[in-house]
Amino acid sequence: MVNEKDEMSIQDAQKRVDDYISQFKEGYFSPLAMMARLTEEMGELAREVNHYYGEKPKKESEEAKTIEAELGDIFFVLICLANSLDIDLDEALHIVLDKFETRDENRWTRIEEGGDQQ
Repeated sequence: MVNEKDEMSIQDAQKRVDDYISQFKEGYFSPLAMMARLTEEMGELAREVNHYYGEKPKKESEEAKTIEAELGDIFFVLICLANSLDIDLDEALHIVLDKFETRDENRWTRIEEGGDQQ
C-alpha cells in the first residue's frame, strides 16, 4: 500500500482508486451517477471558496472543511469516472496541454514580454 504522503503519478492514482473500488461488488457507479457526484462535489468546492474568498463567511455551526479536501473529493470522483470509461487521465492531460500550448500559444501576454509596452 502506498503511504498517503508518497508521490503518486496520475497512473498510480488511477490504479489505487481502481484497486479500492474493485474490492466491492457494486463497483463503479454509472457515468451519469458519477457526473451527478462530480457536480455535487463542485458545488461543495464552490461553497468553500465562497467562505474563504467571498462575501459569505461560514456559520459557527458549520463543519470546517478545506478547499484541499474538496479538491481531493473532485479528483477521486474524476478518477472513478475516467476508470469506468477506460480513459487514461495521463494521456488526456497530455492532449489538453498540447491543445492549450498550440491553440493559445499567442493568446496571453508572456511575462518576459510584459514590460512597458506602448
